[in-house]
Amino acid sequence: MTDLFNLLGAYLHDVFVIKFDGWVILGFVAQAMFTMRFVVQWIASERARKSVIPVAFWFFSIGGGILLLIYALYRRDPVFIAGQAFGLIVYFRNMYFIILHGRQTAA
Repeated sequence: MTDLFNLLGAYLHDVFVIKFDGWVILGFVAQAMFTMRFVVQWIASERARKSVIPVAFWFFSIGGGILLLIYALYRRDPVFIAGQAFGLIVYFRNMYFIILHGRQTAA
């Protein structure tokens, strides 16, 4: 059992101490931004007392998605790259609809 704890400790030290650099900081910032979209959506839905997706959700999605894609490209992770790249298409498309709908409302 002691060996298991030593291996776990060595693994965590390697991941969170030795490999900690500017790229890891970027990854954490990106993940925090990406997570904020859920916080914003939750607060907006609680205030409206129904499910709401505010525009800020899409801004956080795009910002976090771009930063996570940069991080994934640096890490050379094909699964992470494909997931973030596809997500960005969806986020930008939703922003397009929001802009289009705003123009139609103004007209």
